[in-house]
Amino acid sequence: MAEYKLLLPSMGEGVMEATIITWLYNEGDTVNEDDSVVEIATDKVDSDVPTPVSGKIVKILKQKDEVAKVGEAIAILEVAGEGNADITAEAPAAAQTTSIEPEVENELMQPIAAQTVATDSLSGTDLYLSPLVKSIAQQENITEAELKSIKGSGLEGRITKEDILAYLSNRGNAATTSTTTPVAAKSAPVSTPTSTIPVAAGDEIVPMDRMRKIIAENMVKAKQIAPHVTSFIETDVTNVVKWRNKHKSAFEKREGEKLTFMPIFIKAVVKAIQDFPLINVSVDGDKIIKKKNINIGMATALPDGNLIVPVIKNADQLSLSGLAKAINDLAYRARNKKLRPEDTQGATYTISNVGSFGNLMGTPIIPQPQVAILAVGAIVKKPAVLETPDGDVIAIRNLMFMSHSYDHRVVDGSLGGMFLKHVHDYLQNWDLNTEI
Repeated sequence: MAEYKLLLPSMGEGVMEATIITWLYNEGDTVNEDDSVVEIATDKVDSDVPTPVSGKIVKILKQKDEVAKVGEAIAILEVAGEGNADITAEAPAAAQTTSIEPEVENELMQPIAAQTVATDSLSGTDLYLSPLVKSIAQQENITEAELKSIKGSGLEGRITKEDILAYLSNRGNAATTSTTTPVAAKSAPVSTPTSTIPVAAGDEIVPMDRMRKIIAENMVKAKQIAPHVTSFIETDVTNVVKWRNKHKSAFEKREGEKLTFMPIFIKAVVKAIQDFPLINVSVDGDKIIKKKNINIGMATALPDGNLIVPVIKNADQLSLSGLAKAINDLAYRARNKKLRPEDTQGATYTISNVGSFGNLMGTPIIPQPQVAILAVGAIVKKPAVLETPDGDVIAIRNLMFMSHSYDHRVVDGSLGGMFLKHVHDYLQNWDLNTEI
């Protein structure tokens, strides 16, 4: 028999480490090739790590809540082979699947960026903290002095998630210890954080999970960074509805996938970005970075109630059929925790489908570092006035509100409004002979 070292695989550019969430097998268990053996978390996504070989897990090297570097061994497997050769190889990325669930349209929701953008205020500490523990410490404003007072139960005395959560549960009742001189303590007493929200009998307190804390932090920062302005427009999408109804059955038979409205919306947005490239930018201090690629983010609901924004890369180079396949694939993998970190990176513009809730319109928050986001509302049949050669008539049409939020630091009302009008025009004048 030979030993095989299971290494933490590469998870995309800029991702150098991950936290172990849970092992799906124990030491002594037998695993088969491509079995997912451990769940890991980065600042971007949660994912599984499969094993590229079959064998028995003889040693788990990284325990729950411990951090592992990319390329570092996380377990040792006993595999078939002669001698005691030490075989080392990197685990493959999470396996992809091409099967698609029935409806994707209802899974596209108001986007909330799931990237961590906070400056690591604890980066200078000599404490060894996993990304998960460090994130909790930053969210709860735990000082380095407080961290050093926590007795860790992890390997070599490291602080685990359970340790820091236990500390937080007792924090409000613990006496505050000042680390300054008595004079300083009298002039600036340290106050213990207390809840300002009254809790009545029967109320339930539910701690935020890791992703929800990241979402909350990023939404607050997004509003603090960018002055938001929102423009609205109502669009007649009757031609879009007719075209989709005409092609959706044939498309599903041919491709085995659903044809939703989202590929059409993205196609119109891409055309408008090409008309107004200053929408496809980021702000870095007093510099504007014009993006060459058009990468469209779309929001997807996760089974745990959180949201994530996978990204369609180079959307301008995809046909309607290609966009439909990319949307379905990303939505499926997001719901089944199969996204790779790079799948959520690099968006230059985002679309939010608030209409999937039956909402008419919304005012979405701009995910940083983008400068604009479009929300599309529910498509509703309404009476509308149409101009004809014989005069104005009232007819039943399919109407939809769109709302465009933009960063007023670089996008003025004229640019934001004209961009929205162009999206409107592309959808309202959709060619019924468009090929799919």
